[in-house]
Amino acid sequence: MDISAILEDIREHWHVYATMPFIAALIGYITKRVAIEMMFRPLEFVGIKPFLGWQGVIPANSRRMATTAVDLVTKNLVDPQEIFSRLDPEEVVKELEEPLLKAVEDVTREVMEQYQPRLWELLPTRAQRMLVDQVRAQAPKVVAKLMREVSTNIDEVLDVNEMLINAMVRDKSLTCRLIKEVATPELRFIARSGIWFGFVIGLIQFVAWAVTKQPLIMPIFGFVTGFVTDWLALKMIFYPREPRRFLFFSWQGMFQKRRQAVAKDYGALIADEVLTVRNVMEAVLTGPKSDKLFTMITREVQRTIDAQASIAKPLVALTVGGVQYQEMKKAAAEKAIAYLPETVKHVESYATDALDVRNTIVTKMQQLTPLEFEGILRPAFQQDEWKLIAVGAVIGGLVGELQVLLLLH
Repeated sequence: MDISAILEDIREHWHVYATMPFIAALIGYITKRVAIEMMFRPLEFVGIKPFLGWQGVIPANSRRMATTAVDLVTKNLVDPQEIFSRLDPEEVVKELEEPLLKAVEDVTREVMEQYQPRLWELLPTRAQRMLVDQVRAQAPKVVAKLMREVSTNIDEVLDVNEMLINAMVRDKSLTCRLIKEVATPELRFIARSGIWFGFVIGLIQFVAWAVTKQPLIMPIFGFVTGFVTDWLALKMIFYPREPRRFLFFSWQGMFQKRRQAVAKDYGALIADEVLTVRNVMEAVLTGPKSDKLFTMITREVQRTIDAQASIAKPLVALTVGGVQYQEMKKAAAEKAIAYLPETVKHVESYATDALDVRNTIVTKMQQLTPLEFEGILRPAFQQDEWKLIAVGAVIGGLVGELQVLLLLH
């Protein structure tokens, strides 16, 4: 090894050597940015299946990601039974009073006009009013009873896991935001770490090229830069889980260190966009268990009609006919159910405050073990992180080859 010849070459081509650590830093940054973007974009597959193309790692695995996130929420953060028990039936009735009584009046009139049009027309206005008022008086009691029954048996009418998973799979961008917005500082760190790691490796590349002048050095170091910096950055996000000290220094995985901030961001996202009162209402009214709710409502409506007609039931049955009387009760229940979606909207504001999903999640998240807490973000990387590292390595190798072309030509 001729040291003087090496030093002479460095002096003569100093501007080329000076760029090496900076280009390596640029490689490190670019590979990180590309890897991050490839996690989230594109939302839908672009290319020719199954031969060539790409879909963001998270959108491509949205159901798995959603299932993991929902398992965390329902097992560790939110107990549906406990959450929904916070709804006060009497307060719900109070919030629903105006639209509820309007719906009851409309249903009563529609059913009577359908099944007993002549009788209804012959009744004086005062008698019609009295009949409607009687039914209206019972409605709040029926709703309160239903609320108590639903809140104590929420699993019978609502599949929380299915509701949350469907909401996230239906909107892939929501699944991406759930990770991207919570982990913004970590993703920024990954990108910036590429600069520093790349610069250090570029200094080693500087020495290796000066000593060997081998064209393979550049793509090899580019490959190593992309691979090592991606791998290190991902590890530094999560490890160590607990704070560790060495002499005067203390360090901990970034994600673990930001526990309080992550809890607030995650709680806000889940409460505002996933476990919302609107999503819950939609799932209760249209989900796979909605028939059980409608069965409850049908039962209570028919009981109310029987109770109101108990004194005059023989007369009613004679006037209407036994079969028609049953049909009338069924029609009343169906119309009550049809009014339900519009009516329950009026309780949304109260229910959001009463359920207090955000603060519940924040509090529970702060009680998780480090390993459980890691499970919030780690699944987004763990199964497919090798793809991101591999992409970073390949891009680094290609940029390294470009460096060779520039140096030699």
